[in-house]
Amino acid sequence: MQPTSDVLLGLGSNLGDRRETLLAAWSELGELSEIETVRISRLIETQAVGGPANQPNYLNAAGLIRTTLTPQQLLDVLHDIERRFGRVRTEHWGPRTLDLDILLFGELIVKTGTLTIPHPEMLRRDFVMEPAMEIAPDFVHPETNLPLCAYRKTVVSDKI
Repeated sequence: MQPTSDVLLGLGSNLGDRRETLLAAWSELGELSEIETVRISRLIETQAVGGPANQPNYLNAAGLIRTTLTPQQLLDVLHDIERRFGRVRTEHWGPRTLDLDILLFGELIVKTGTLTIPHPEMLRRDFVMEPAMEIAPDFVHPETNLPLCAYRKTVVSDKI
């Protein structure tokens, strides 16, 4: 039996039926034999951060999974799911039908040409941290050795 890793994912969408896309992508993850979906946060609506001006608002969530995949294999799976939901990578931080990010992968620190774990921007983004803390407050950030709850703010976003 292959060892499993607990992985924290970020999910986002600001094009199309955002809610349906996020929930369907989460469901697709759970259908894979190498992935067990553990829990998903509530969906929160936020304004786009970075990228072109006047983008539609995002729906964001965090998901906790267990997987036997390596970080690179999981990234490949996430990119495949994004493509199936119409994601086209043409503009950095541009609008997208689906964005699936690996935030934390157990206690691993990974830096390759295609993958950085922990996600380099996660601690600075409320739209990532709020849902992440909701479902995994004790998940430890491997670079700071602090649990996510140590980063708790009093910022409250609109819940959907």
